[in-house]
Amino acid sequence: MTISEVSEKYGLPPDTLRYYEKVGLIPPVTRKESGVRDYSEQDCGWVEFIKCMRGAGLSIETLIRYVALYRKGNRTLKQRKQLLIDEREKLQERIEQMQQVLKRLNYKIDLYEDRIVSCEKKLLS
Repeated sequence: MTISEVSEKYGLPPDTLRYYEKVGLIPPVTRKESGVRDYSEQDCGWVEFIKCMRGAGLSIETLIRYVALYRKGNRTLKQRKQLLIDEREKLQERIEQMQQVLKRLNYKIDLYEDRIVSCEKKLLS
């Protein structure tokens, strides 16, 4: 797949894909004779993984560390697992915070709803 196709498929700008390759988040992408990147299924798997992890809030630095550990092979399994456990805990904390924010927003919206109903009753009386 070309960079344009991968960009469209995953909703990431080509510059982001180039950056991910440059910093080592995805392995160097094979190029055609013309120099155009030719993304393999494995490359796309990395793009999908990185996009998912970024969406979950993992930093570029954390992902660079994870990928570096991955490239060292099975001897880093425990380290990779612990890194993911740590990130899961951070994500869980953020989810709990977001739940509290959502609860407060719902409360505020309900207050406005009560005011609107009250105003409408006054207008109709």
